[in-house]
Amino acid sequence: MQIIDGLALAKEIRLEIKKEVDKLQQKGVVPGLAVVLVGDDPASHAYVKMKAKACKEVGFYSIVHEMPVSVSQEKIIETIRMMNTNSNIDGILVQLPLPKQIQTEKILEVIDPKKDVDGFHPYNTGRLVSKLDSFVPCTPLGVMRMFKHYGIDLRGKDVVVVGASRIVGKPMGALLLNADATVTTCHIHTKDLKSHTQNADIVIVGVGKPNLITADMIKKGAIVIDIGINKLDDGKIVGDVDFEGVGKKCSYITPVPGGVGPMTIAMLLENTLNAAKNRIREVDGTIKKTL
Repeated sequence: MQIIDGLALAKEIRLEIKKEVDKLQQKGVVPGLAVVLVGDDPASHAYVKMKAKACKEVGFYSIVHEMPVSVSQEKIIETIRMMNTNSNIDGILVQLPLPKQIQTEKILEVIDPKKDVDGFHPYNTGRLVSKLDSFVPCTPLGVMRMFKHYGIDLRGKDVVVVGASRIVGKPMGALLLNADATVTTCHIHTKDLKSHTQNADIVIVGVGKPNLITADMIKKGAIVIDIGINKLDDGKIVGDVDFEGVGKKCSYITPVPGGVGPMTIAMLLENTLNAAKNRIREVDGTIKKTL
């Protein structure tokens, strides 16, 4: 068994981003990321705090718009539209989940697709499925980067994705299909999960249920990617996979913590950097056209 060290890889990526940001700053360009944070959910606040810290480390400008849980949908939309026109902001993300009174899809559609560094806008979703350049959701993108780093060829592999969320499962499936893998997506209504996972070359799981995937559900030599993050009653952080049991059978496995999590933030930084580069290209193109 080999551990897929997302923490170490994410550190390498952040260092490369920092070097690029230093070069951009010499030209007077500072990538900017804005976050909309609604309510007082502890997990959401913790995630946003980590993102803000990562931005500071690589030299990004970042701002968090905190709003009460009772905020109106119109107020959130107004804030996003303001950021859409702010030339100092390259990336906009809305921390999910949102309160029940807010229509998440409507909020995400308001974000300028050019600043949609979370990759949730229907425009970017459509381009991903069509195998066109787009912003891709950060967690699936991080998983793909780990495959590449560890030399794992996806072509022809039988891959089972457990979870069908718009944040992870669905874009993960699209990326795998684009890489010529054979993909099965399982979800809460799947009748016999084990019948799918036990023959898979690769199992990717992210549903938020501790020990969902056990050793008897994995074939020997399989690759297991654990995206789940769960906090147990004793405070321990674990994934969706029985790490000890599954680790004895698989060839590669991601730990929790230290696996996919750090890669998610690294990909957010990379998406924001790319948005800033796109902004520079657009400005340069406008100047050339004017001349």
